[in-house]
Amino acid sequence: MISYDEAHNMPSVLENLRGFASEVFLVDSYSVDDTVDIAIANGVHVVQRPFRGFGDQWNFAMSDLPITAPWTMKLDPDERLTPALKRAIACAIERDRSDVFSFPRRLWFMGRPLSVRQDVVRLWRTGTCRFTDSSVNEHPLVEGRHERLAAELEHHDSPTLHHWYEKQNRYSTAEANAAYAGRKLQAQQPDLFGNGLQRRMWLKAVYHHVPLRHMLMWLYCLVWLGAWRGGRAGWIWARMRSEVFRMREIKRLEMTWQGRAYDVPPRVRGAPHPRVPQIDPDS
Repeated sequence: MISYDEAHNMPSVLENLRGFASEVFLVDSYSVDDTVDIAIANGVHVVQRPFRGFGDQWNFAMSDLPITAPWTMKLDPDERLTPALKRAIACAIERDRSDVFSFPRRLWFMGRPLSVRQDVVRLWRTGTCRFTDSSVNEHPLVEGRHERLAAELEHHDSPTLHHWYEKQNRYSTAEANAAYAGRKLQAQQPDLFGNGLQRRMWLKAVYHHVPLRHMLMWLYCLVWLGAWRGGRAGWIWARMRSEVFRMREIKRLEMTWQGRAYDVPPRVRGAPHPRVPQIDPDS
């Protein structure tokens, strides 16, 4: 896992992994809350390293952490493995027919489960994965025999709407800055007829050319992704998700008018933890 101020998630995610993971690693970006203390108290191997982008941080984790287990799983602190997924993973590893696994991740929003699922690649043989070098929207690149498991991973997206808005504001600014600077946003080559990730990248690439795009995005989230099945929470999520695309587009427009990208202040950086190794990305 990688983290920055995830104390609200750490007890639950570590309890979820208890008895399942043989070892847990955390790359922390100098959290100012109790993230590191909670991790250490639960026997997690923690290092601290400045954050320069999601792809950069995950590539460090894959190449430099002393992982000894034969299988590696990427997990975000706001995700939970269901009992069915734990059983499916154990059985799949026992069969030893595949090298990399994906499974559906189900969204929870405002504390409620939605019928919104996304296939994610999260488990592979140790040492076989690298990540796209993206500031956001990073994606694992793994060679080998692929298998999709049917059991679900739960994604508990933000404990409150206040937290959700702050996170989306950061992400949309990072993407708008990257787009304004002409940096690559796509984790894979956009392709309407490709895999799920390539279709999402195609949608992002052509989005700003589509008339009535924000309404169509709302309908896409509501109907195609099935958010309507989640009742009022689903309707709210679909509307807010379409607004994130609008937010990103308007931020980029402002940058074009002003002739400069946003001068984003760096993350508030906590003091190095005395019990945790400090990693210099440039060393």
